[in-house]
Amino acid sequence: MNINSAEFFRSASAIKGLPEEGFPEIVFVGRSNVGKSSLLNSLCAKKGLAKTSSTPGKTRLINFFVINQNIFFVDLPGYGYANVSQTERESWGQLLSDYVRYRKKISLVVVLIDSRHPGMGSDREMIEFLDFCGHPYGVVLTKFDKLKQSEKTKARRAMESCAPKAKFIVNYSSFSGEGRSTLLAQLDNFSQ
Repeated sequence: MNINSAEFFRSASAIKGLPEEGFPEIVFVGRSNVGKSSLLNSLCAKKGLAKTSSTPGKTRLINFFVINQNIFFVDLPGYGYANVSQTERESWGQLLSDYVRYRKKISLVVVLIDSRHPGMGSDREMIEFLDFCGHPYGVVLTKFDKLKQSEKTKARRAMESCAPKAKFIVNYSSFSGEGRSTLLAQLDNFSQ
C-alpha cells in the first residue's frame, strides 16, 4: 500500500456519530500509551496527523482518517490504564466494544502491543474478543527499537503463542521506521 494522502475526517463519541461512507475500515486498537498515534503518523508519513501525548488516555473518541480517498484508518480509545474516572473508562469500553462488535465496514483490526510487555491480560482479552467477533486481526509490536536482541525473540514468541489466529505479526518502531514497509504491505491485503 502506498499512502498518497491522509487527512483527519471525523471524530465520534457514540455509535450514532460514525460516518456513513462506504469505505473499508482498518482499525487500530491497543492499551493506553502503546503508541497508536505515533504509529499512525509514522505509517502515513505525516507528522501531527494523529495527536500524540505522553499522558495515557488522551484519545477519548473514535477518530477517522481518510487514506487515499478510499479507505479509513480508525484510531480507537486506548484500553487499560487511563487517569480518568471509572465511569468514563466504562463508557470508553462500551463504545469500543460496540464499535468492534457491530461495525460492518471493518476489514481488519490492528492490535498494537508494547513489545516490552507482550501478553498482558488486557491485550489477551482484546485478542479473545476479536476471535469471538470473528474479525481478522494482525498484531504490531510497537517500540521494538527499545529491545535487546534476546528480548526481541522472546517478545515475538510470546505474541505467536497468545495470538495464533493473527494474520500477521509485525515488529515496528515509529522512531526508526522499522517495520513500516512490512506493515503497509500487510494492510494492502485488507484495503479493498
